[in-house]
Amino acid sequence: MSQIKSQIAPIELRNVSFQYGTRNVLEDISFQVKPGAFIGLVGPNGSGKSTLMKIILGLLKPGQGEARLFGEKVSKFHKWDKVGFVSQKANSFNTGFPATVFEVVSMGLFGKVGLFRFLKKTHKEKVHQAIKSVGMEEYTYQNIGQLSGGQQQRVFIARALVSDPELLILDEPTVGVDVKNVQQFYSMLRHFNQERKMTLILVTHDIGAMSDYVTDVICLNKTIHFHGNSHEFASNPDLSSFYGHEVSMITHNHEHEEVHT
Repeated sequence: MSQIKSQIAPIELRNVSFQYGTRNVLEDISFQVKPGAFIGLVGPNGSGKSTLMKIILGLLKPGQGEARLFGEKVSKFHKWDKVGFVSQKANSFNTGFPATVFEVVSMGLFGKVGLFRFLKKTHKEKVHQAIKSVGMEEYTYQNIGQLSGGQQQRVFIARALVSDPELLILDEPTVGVDVKNVQQFYSMLRHFNQERKMTLILVTHDIGAMSDYVTDVICLNKTIHFHGNSHEFASNPDLSSFYGHEVSMITHNHEHEEVHT
């Protein structure tokens, strides 16, 4: 089992606010993510989750406050190989894209190897290891367009993992994944968190997965309404007020409960 590589907070936000024109999207956001945490970032549509992720990834500059990655201001951060990002690819991916699983995953090494450079043996081994880690080794040389949405998302995670990041951010990763495979998908993410001691940020509408898989929950609705233990979140009587509408708990099976909004 690997150890946490750094004790510096992978993510820290200090009094971050953001406006689109005159509309406030984020208001005075402050939180710190501990190394090795598995965070579920939840909130209703329009709550600012996507905007917050763009600020953390340096794609947007906050109107006020600052965001830091591994102790450095995002605006000055250059060690992007320490950060993996998986977006909502499966629903919109071009199935005619002529690339194998191996080729797609190897793209995650371009930052280290350089574009249009040949992969060395050690690089190829890392690609194979990343593909194996998401259970897709039998599809290594298959065209990615021939895979299901869930399989494609596993490939995109492998691409994010191949550079051995310390922080992995996933934006609605179960979009396009068959319902029957969602639980297995989340179990895979928990394995990365527990065995690799990787810090994970999971942006999701699937609140039911929170208490089953993540360690902590951040509930965002323009501002932070909750940041703490996942089990405390699932049993919190103020859930509906966090979301601005009724939130009910339903039992999925004997072991797991799920929250629907």
